[in-house]
Amino acid sequence: MTVTGRSSVGAGRFHWAAGSLAKGPWELELTQEGAGWSWASLRVLALPPGGSQAFGTGGDEVLVVPLEGGCSISCCGERFELAGRVNVLSGPSDFAYLPVGSDVELASQGGGRFALAGAKAGRRLPARRESAEAVAVELRGAGSSSRRVVNYCMPGTFEADRLIACEVVTPAGNWSSWPPHKHDEERPGEAELEEIYYFRVAGGPAGEEGVAYQRVYGTPERPVDVLAEVRSGDVVLIPHGYHGPSMAAPGYDLYYLNVMAGPGERAWLVSFDPAHDWVRSSWEGQAVDPRLAGGGDGK
Repeated sequence: MTVTGRSSVGAGRFHWAAGSLAKGPWELELTQEGAGWSWASLRVLALPPGGSQAFGTGGDEVLVVPLEGGCSISCCGERFELAGRVNVLSGPSDFAYLPVGSDVELASQGGGRFALAGAKAGRRLPARRESAEAVAVELRGAGSSSRRVVNYCMPGTFEADRLIACEVVTPAGNWSSWPPHKHDEERPGEAELEEIYYFRVAGGPAGEEGVAYQRVYGTPERPVDVLAEVRSGDVVLIPHGYHGPSMAAPGYDLYYLNVMAGPGERAWLVSFDPAHDWVRSSWEGQAVDPRLAGGGDGK
């Protein structure tokens, strides 16, 4: 097993520590070329109060998701105001969709941090804003497998060409991405999708850095074997194989943004590891973790 701690770019392709992908104005810039694949990308921009940044979307369609703070976006002759949020644990945010081939300026009066989830796209859809109230939110799992999933840009919730994006909040001590699943083959019931996990981990009462863990493992035909210790700003890439669990350490709530894209039909179809798939049936009759507000059926 490859066990990764505070790895850097040179330590491997799967886990990259916070700061190791910083470039120019970007706190994190992960292109398709940098990831070694074809479809999914991610940039993270941190702005001081009154700061702004101009950029182009190039060949990607882009979803702007505020992680902390709000912003205004000028794109395609329109201006979108995103109220944003205090932080990633304070509930869903409004967001904006930016089409391929766009010139953009993002500005923040109060400062903040903003994720730009991207995917190579063949269609140019209109730029638009979605309100936080319109975002689909669901609870998955039950008991210590409970988590909240915010479906910003999933098939059936928001139109895009190839991009799929959601975020997951896992309360301290819980597991998510469980049971482990994969999406690396085009076949009935499964879609081929590259995936990026971008993490934020709650800090302790004295401001110490929180910690969590991410497991990735492959099949005999396509091996990968990673257990990564992750902190805020870290990235784990899933080019193939089973991923899960994502483990929130006791005392530290875990957040991650998932960015996915692939060559086939835009669909989130997964295969669960048959060794652990039985776990889903064990949730029947169990309550969802009460720390996750908003109800849910535990399925």
